[in-house]
Amino acid sequence: MQISIEISLYPLAEEKFKAEIWSFIRTLRAVDGLKVVTNGMSTQVFGDYDLAVATVMQEIKQVHQTLGSAVFVCKFISGDRSEPEAEI
Repeated sequence: MQISIEISLYPLAEEKFKAEIWSFIRTLRAVDGLKVVTNGMSTQVFGDYDLAVATVMQEIKQVHQTLGSAVFVCKFISGDRSEPEAEI
């Protein structure tokens, strides 16, 4: 089963927040079997359900342990939504 996850990370009270966000993204990109796409608003992760969810949750925990204060906004939807749908 495939899953699509959209994530926005907001490190709180961090002056160098971009470094923390890119570190999070680089870690996700290093996982074989996941497709990771970024834009100016969020990061999308696509792949096997168990692998993607476990990896994202592990990395969220790591950020919380490292930074302490960070907000994640996540959306989870079943299936691979990495390709845009055709207009009707």
